[in-house]
Amino acid sequence: MPVVGAFMVPHPPIILPEVGKGEEKKIIETTRAYEEVAVQIAALKPETIIISSPHSIMYSDYFHISPGSRARGDMGRFGAGSVTFDETYDTDLVKEICHIATDSAISEIQEFPAGTMGERDASLDHGTMIPLYFIRKKYQDFKLVRIGLSGLSLPMHYEMGQIIQKAIENTGRRVVFVASGDLSHKQKDDGPYGFVKEGPEYDEKIMEVCGSGDFIKLFEFSEDFCDKAAECGHRSFVIMAGVLDGLSVRAKELSHEATFGVGYGICTFEIGNPDENRHFLEKWRTKRLSELNEKRKKEDPYVRLARYSLESFITTGKRITRKDIDTPAWDDLPKEIFDQRAGAFVSIHKDGALRGCIGTILPTCSCIADEILQNAISAGTSDPRFPMIREDELEFLEMSVDVLDKPEPISSPEELDVKRYGVIVTHGGKRGLLLPNLDGVDSIEQQIDIARQKAGISEFEDYSLERFEVIRHE
Repeated sequence: MPVVGAFMVPHPPIILPEVGKGEEKKIIETTRAYEEVAVQIAALKPETIIISSPHSIMYSDYFHISPGSRARGDMGRFGAGSVTFDETYDTDLVKEICHIATDSAISEIQEFPAGTMGERDASLDHGTMIPLYFIRKKYQDFKLVRIGLSGLSLPMHYEMGQIIQKAIENTGRRVVFVASGDLSHKQKDDGPYGFVKEGPEYDEKIMEVCGSGDFIKLFEFSEDFCDKAAECGHRSFVIMAGVLDGLSVRAKELSHEATFGVGYGICTFEIGNPDENRHFLEKWRTKRLSELNEKRKKEDPYVRLARYSLESFITTGKRITRKDIDTPAWDDLPKEIFDQRAGAFVSIHKDGALRGCIGTILPTCSCIADEILQNAISAGTSDPRFPMIREDELEFLEMSVDVLDKPEPISSPEELDVKRYGVIVTHGGKRGLLLPNLDGVDSIEQQIDIARQKAGISEFEDYSLERFEVIRHE
């Protein structure tokens, strides 16, 4: 059996009496559930416990696995320096996870972005120490593996879990997986992060999904919804689901509280026999591909042109020219795409996450069609934030094209509207742009800040603003 048990737990420092100093009694149901988790783990007698933590080292494009033979930590930053931990890592299991990631037959990516590089701080984080606090009271005889989350897509977190499962099988370890993560941080007006309606909505949905073990629904949580809810552990739970891929589970909700305005949920997962109906990423991708194929039939001609340009370049290395689209098959292209000049941005998404976006503010080509042909390839191959798109990704891509009006200077942010106008922020030779009407960008201040940060402009530097409108093709 690849894994003998799995648990979804929160990590509120206040739950420790040494930190809470009496306040922990307000979440006594969470404490009781945590103690039950510790008892169950002790009964399973794992050789290794793997903890995925949102507060371990995190990169946007890489899963960090803690290196070395051991690590220490304490709760000093929460006023309880006497609560200390000294943990031994399972170096053999870490080595095997890294080996599989480097040459993985599980992932669509030949070399999966996970490993032990880039450790900035070796000390244990509280997302790891809170579970250990309860486990160590009931059970001592285990080694630890600590894994951070990433900014990559939810399916890639599931793939990370699949890699972990394969490593467990290869080493023959008896392993328990603990997915550490709080739920929404925006549950109450008087809570530390305030209230939004998405807060309790997130908690209700995630507890239903994890309490039932219906993990395919984890992929239905959009990035925008999760951001608004200010959730903490969703990616941790998705990694856990990947670790349990193809296994029957008996899921049970033990507790859910949001006393302090932050959701704390605890669920247990008793592992059963292999179950071919529980390969959730495979099932989700099949469903997703069917949906994308239907959407593709209705694509705007501008988007179809961008897709044709990118797919041709990725599959053949050929750059499409206007001669290639001067055929009856392209009769639906509007006349203005050849007669007018304008800047254009091509945006690419995969699995609900950005996969590339590059464009031109002002026209650089003789017509909009050439601008799209050029920028589609650049978005898929030259965006420095992402690796070049591979051929096996093409069928899962969603694309859009924004054709820009000429930017106009403005004297105040009050002249902006995040739904109608994009913004350009300029300081000297540094220039950052953000398109209008983007998911998760809800305020003018947020729009300006993102554009400024993209350009590397400090909040203390003077900058000028321009606005522009777009015609979006999807």
